[in-house]
Amino acid sequence: MEQTDSVNAEPVQRPGCSTQCRNWSGFWLLGLCNNFAYVVMLSAAHDILKKQESENGTSTASATFTQGLQAGNSSNSSRYDCNPVSTAAVLLADILPTLVIKMFAPFVIHKVPYGIRVLFCAIIAAASFLLVSFSSSVWMSILGVIFASVSSGLGELSFLSLTVFFSRDVLGGWASGTGGAGVAGAFLYSGLTQVGLTPQITLLIMLVVPVGMLISYFFLLDPPPSLPQWKSKETEYAAVGSDERQQLVRGSDEEEEDRAAPAADQTGPLTFTEKLQVVKGLLKFVFPLALVYFAEYFINQGLMELLYFPDFFLSHAEQYRWYQTLYQVGVLVSRSSLCCVKIRKLWALSLLQVVNAVLLLFAVRYMFLPSAWLVFVIILYEGLLGGAAYVNTFYFISKETEDRQREFAMAAASVGDSLGIALAGAAAFPVHRYFCSL
Repeated sequence: MEQTDSVNAEPVQRPGCSTQCRNWSGFWLLGLCNNFAYVVMLSAAHDILKKQESENGTSTASATFTQGLQAGNSSNSSRYDCNPVSTAAVLLADILPTLVIKMFAPFVIHKVPYGIRVLFCAIIAAASFLLVSFSSSVWMSILGVIFASVSSGLGELSFLSLTVFFSRDVLGGWASGTGGAGVAGAFLYSGLTQVGLTPQITLLIMLVVPVGMLISYFFLLDPPPSLPQWKSKETEYAAVGSDERQQLVRGSDEEEEDRAAPAADQTGPLTFTEKLQVVKGLLKFVFPLALVYFAEYFINQGLMELLYFPDFFLSHAEQYRWYQTLYQVGVLVSRSSLCCVKIRKLWALSLLQVVNAVLLLFAVRYMFLPSAWLVFVIILYEGLLGGAAYVNTFYFISKETEDRQREFAMAAASVGDSLGIALAGAAAFPVHRYFCSL
C-alpha cells in the first residue's frame, strides 16, 4: 500500500506491534476508567443514602425521598425478602443524564476537540466522587450520581467516535475495558469496604480513576496527526484524514476487500439532513442493542434481587452479590471476544435475552427453579449475551458505515444501550412493587 504525501503520511500505514499494542491498551484503560464511576456509583450511592437516612432522620429532603421510594413497600415481610428501596432508583438517576447526552450531543459534539472533551469528562468524574463522598444531604448524593452519569455518557460517545482515527482492533480494547470496569468496580468497592474502609474514604481513593483516564489518553495513545486534539477541524479532518483512517481500518481487517469505497467527491462535515439519514440507517443496529439492554437490566434491576433461595448456603445479600459478579464476568468475557468470534445476527442476541427475561420473570412469580446454582448459570449467560451484543454492534457499524459518516455514526448509535437501560429501570419499579406486595 503506497504512502500518501498528505500531512497524514507521517505514521506508517500498517502500524507496528508497538503502536498497535499501545493504542489497544490505551483504549482498554479508557473503557475501564470511563465506566468505572458508573459502576461504583451503583454500588456506593445506596450505602451513602442509608448512612444519611440514619444520621438525618428528621431531614425533610431525606424523608420525602425515602417515603417516595418506599411507598407500598414499607416492610420486609414479603416472601421475596424485599429491599425497601428498589435498586432501580439509583439506576434511573445514573442513566437518565447519559441518555439525554447521547440523544443530542452527537449532533453538536464535533465542534469540541477531543482533548477538551477528555479533560471535561475526567473533571466531572472526579467531582462525582467528591460530591458523593462529602455529601451532607440526599440530593447532594444524587447530584454526584448525575455527574458520574454525565461523565460516562459523554465519554462513551466521544471514545467510540475516537476509534475511527485508529485501526479497528481498538474497538476490542475499548469494549473489553468497559467490561473490565464492571468486574473491577464491583470487586474493588466491595473489597475496600469489606476491610473496614468507609464508603466515603473508598470513594476518595477512586479519584485515581479520572487521573488514569488522562494518562491513558494523553500519554499512552499514539494518535494520528489528523486527530482534532485541541482545535476543531470540521472540514480538514474529513477531507485530509479520510484516506488515512480508511487505510488504517482496511489494514486491520482482511475482510475489507469487499467493502464499497466511499464517494471521493463528498468532503466536509455532515449536514443536519445527512446526519438524520445516518440515524435512520443506524436503527437496524440501535433497536436490537436497546432490546438486549432492556431485557438485561429488567433482569438486573427488577428481578435479580427477588431471586432469593432461603435454604441456600449463601445469605440473600451474598446471593445477590454473586448474581452481580457473575453477570459482570459474563460481560467482560464476551466484550473481550471480538478477536475470536464476530456475530452479525444481532436480533438473535436480542431475542435470546428476551427469553432470559421472560423465563426469570416466571421463575420469580412461580418459584419453579430448584436452586441458586441454576440462576448463577443463567445470569452468567445473560452477561455473555449483553456483552456480545455491545461489541458486535459497534464493530459492524464501524465496518459497514461510510468513512465520512463513521465518526458521527459511532457516537449516535451509543444511545441504544442507554435507551434500553432507562426503559428497564422504569419498568422495574412496578414489577418490584408488585412482587414485594405478595
